[in-house]
Amino acid sequence: MVLLLDENIPRKLKYRFSEAHEVLTVPEMGWSGIKNGDLLQKMEQKGMTLLLSVDKNMSHQQNLEKYGVSLLVIDAVDTRYDTLLPFVAKVEKVLEGETAPGLIIIE
Repeated sequence: MVLLLDENIPRKLKYRFSEAHEVLTVPEMGWSGIKNGDLLQKMEQKGMTLLLSVDKNMSHQQNLEKYGVSLLVIDAVDTRYDTLLPFVAKVEKVLEGETAPGLIIIE
């Protein structure tokens, strides 16, 4: 299962996930700066179904079910590495279960 980290997530956070998950970042895929709809389309083309972000508005702007994407949104006060690090275990717990297309809030 591949987890894609949106460009609003610090890249080095990817190394904090267990080896059970392949974690890629938007920049390393060459998708920096593209609009959310285009990002979801590219994910669909690559067969990716999990996107981790802090963008709480994306689910209101895009039809996630159309692209078959589960959007995991971290509900954090900022996007600093130290702030997001405690959420890694919570994200992995969510990934242990089944994730349906749509919005999943990580608190």
